[in-house]
Amino acid sequence: MNRPFHRAFPSQVHTRFIFSKSTFLLKDSTWNLCVLLRERRKILAYNVGKLHQRGKLMKVQQPLVLPKDEYNEKLVRNVHPAEWKNPDPAPKYNLVVIGAGTAGLVTAAGAAGLGAKVALVERHLMGGDCLNVGCVPSKGIIRTARAAYDVKTAGEFGVSSGGAAVVDFGKAMERMRRIRAGISFHDSVERFSKELGVDVFIGHGKFTGPDSIAVDGKLLRFAKAAICTGARAAAPPIPGIEETGYLTNENVFWLTELPKRLAVIGGGPIGCELAQAFARMGSQVTILQRGGHVLPREDADAAEFVHKALIRDGVALRLDAKILSARAKGNEKILTVEENGKSVELAADQILVGVGRTPNVEGLGLESSGIDYDKRQGVKVDEKLRTSNPRVYAAGDISFPFKFTHTADALARIVIANALFKARQKTSALVIPWCTYTDPEVAHVGMYEKEARDKGIDVLTLTVPLSNVDRALLDGETDGFARVHLKKGSDTILGATIVARHAGEMINELSLAMTAGLGLSAIGKTIHPYPTQAEAVKKLADAYNRTRLTPFVKKLFAKWLKWQRL
Repeated sequence: MNRPFHRAFPSQVHTRFIFSKSTFLLKDSTWNLCVLLRERRKILAYNVGKLHQRGKLMKVQQPLVLPKDEYNEKLVRNVHPAEWKNPDPAPKYNLVVIGAGTAGLVTAAGAAGLGAKVALVERHLMGGDCLNVGCVPSKGIIRTARAAYDVKTAGEFGVSSGGAAVVDFGKAMERMRRIRAGISFHDSVERFSKELGVDVFIGHGKFTGPDSIAVDGKLLRFAKAAICTGARAAAPPIPGIEETGYLTNENVFWLTELPKRLAVIGGGPIGCELAQAFARMGSQVTILQRGGHVLPREDADAAEFVHKALIRDGVALRLDAKILSARAKGNEKILTVEENGKSVELAADQILVGVGRTPNVEGLGLESSGIDYDKRQGVKVDEKLRTSNPRVYAAGDISFPFKFTHTADALARIVIANALFKARQKTSALVIPWCTYTDPEVAHVGMYEKEARDKGIDVLTLTVPLSNVDRALLDGETDGFARVHLKKGSDTILGATIVARHAGEMINELSLAMTAGLGLSAIGKTIHPYPTQAEAVKKLADAYNRTRLTPFVKKLFAKWLKWQRL
């Protein structure tokens, strides 16, 4: 579970919607692609599932996944099979889960594995964002981009490459789709229904009362329910952006041709990851960030490493930029931007938006079941993930501020324990790491130094530059550091940040220590293979031990050792 147009499309690609009496082909034109984008966002928002064409309502029979090739067809067969017939509901379920993203899949699979009678309802694609439009496809193209960078810089290691890497964008995206299709069986209707014994319902689920959900004309009664409908890309409040058309993580992976010029709105994790990847594959990329630096959530010096890496890879950074409007001009998309009190224009072939997430709360009938929610924050839950309806829980992006696949997995396990077995597990007990997959990566767990000090905690912060780590020097990957925040006077780990090419792999040791209540000294006593970049974490423990060697202790040691020489 843990994996958590043109101009975008060539002219030969058609998008096919199946209507009640006829088939309508949307050709490749600017107007029609804008329509495509708007309707795609409606589908993913769990709104109404119908399109309006010439005043008539027409039901969408299949989710829109482009381009239409053997790999995407395999994906859709697995996660939204056209031939699927919903089962007859059981008289009553132990648990009904709405939404088959990571939180919903883990909840359903775990509960069924423990013997519960479970129903799983999904309107769009099983696997949710992670499989279809998030973790899996993004890391696929990031890997291609990293390979291109390695070829470009191979000369530094004595390997002749001509200094240039030619990326076949179409093949790179095809590789991603092939791998994604292969992974998709794990989240498939077939696996969950036949192997795991879950009653899978493909359709729109809606609460009809405090203990019932209707889907496809069938009524599902439950003892407990879990809302796991996730979130979608937030629409930016920019005049003209809808008419101009833009990409988000929900459709950028439909691309089959590399945009020559790409404007990225937002310098957060999604914006930085995809900006760097597209730049390495050959796009001219510009990031427009309202704040003074990218990755504003991270420590300033950690974000600075990413800032420099983006510039190194050819990304133009326009900071403290306010986007005033967007408009189309022929085949171009024009953004009017205010910088330093002046209005300037930026032309691009595509606009990619990464400015946050909006919870999917629409159309669920939450009011009829007594479930409190907020359109911006999502379903309201307590620390046990219980909603205002004691029969109903919520997990994942729909209800939690840390919107990561691995967090959704952990929350699902809390739902299983609390909903089915009356446990008292709380989200406050979770230790949650995260990682931004730029190059270098930025991984973090726990509190930041300022956060700890704001809570009145005295902090000792230790930092080891990667330039002090032999393996990082040998790998030519010295941009970064390992940092830990300790409760002063002890080895208790409050938080940590690692900036390194594989920081996401390296943070786990510190996450484990925090989860298990182990201090930094335990890591210092652990033998680490040499040479590895993870040795930077052990060096943090060595640095802590040196702080314990106070002048008084050092004086006592000197006297003791002198006495031994007598």
